[in-house]
Amino acid sequence: MTASSGRRAALLLGLGGLVSGCGFRPVYGPAGTLAGGGAGPAGELAAVEVLPMYERPGQMMREALLARLRSEPGQPRRYELLVGFGIVGEVQGILNLTQATRIRLVGTAAWTLTARDGKKTKLAESSERIVDGYDIFSGQLFAQDLENEALQRRMAVQLADKVVLALAVWFKNRPQVAG
Repeated sequence: MTASSGRRAALLLGLGGLVSGCGFRPVYGPAGTLAGGGAGPAGELAAVEVLPMYERPGQMMREALLARLRSEPGQPRRYELLVGFGIVGEVQGILNLTQATRIRLVGTAAWTLTARDGKKTKLAESSERIVDGYDIFSGQLFAQDLENEALQRRMAVQLADKVVLALAVWFKNRPQVAG
């Protein structure tokens, strides 16, 4: 370890001590961080099963959610997450000849968290939204397809981040959930 990395580690450790003294606790803290000894948001997130999503954008969203929830195969699932993911495009830039030059995409993810009990008790629901876009260049159809695919993946990942953060905050604020 070099001297500069040692100083950096000491500075980060000192900042962590200052921030924790103010009552700050990370949302994704380790198990046992909730008052009353609950599993904490990280443990609760791992107990969420993401229901199947169809079509390619939905599959990308589900992959991103599964990666962020960090659930292991064989782990008991106490919750189900149903996500409706859609992307709508609209033309923004138009030339004199009515040829589009820019597409704006709006992605929405409406989600519902239910308990895996006999009643399928609804615990939380919300929706997240993100806006992105890309330019259209004439004669570059293959490049446009690649850009559209990359944009859909980027939107799925960003919306998955928002959904998981909302779930973590919900679990942090309501540790005594039925499950």
